[in-house]
Amino acid sequence: MKPIHKTTAAITVLAAASLGLAACNNKADDATEKQADAVEQSSDNAADAMHDEADQMTGSAADAMDAKADAVKKAGEAKSDALEKKADNEVAQHPQ
Repeated sequence: MKPIHKTTAAITVLAAASLGLAACNNKADDATEKQADAVEQSSDNAADAMHDEADQMTGSAADAMDAKADAVKKAGEAKSDALEKKADNEVAQHPQ
């Protein structure tokens, strides 16, 4: 019976910890993080489409399109990172 009690105790501890973390969520923080994810996904999709276009090109046109795609992806990552920092600041300013 001891192994069963240890397992039950471990599950109880994990459940309590999970509930504690769930209670810490901030709705503004969650919305900002979702926005950051959407921005990054959108820029990744746009960059992928541009790379696909570049694959159909040759020479300097292909190189230019690849460079634009890389810039779009980098800009999306920067905006996403800024939104993630904003979300972190929202949590710091409005802890629950």
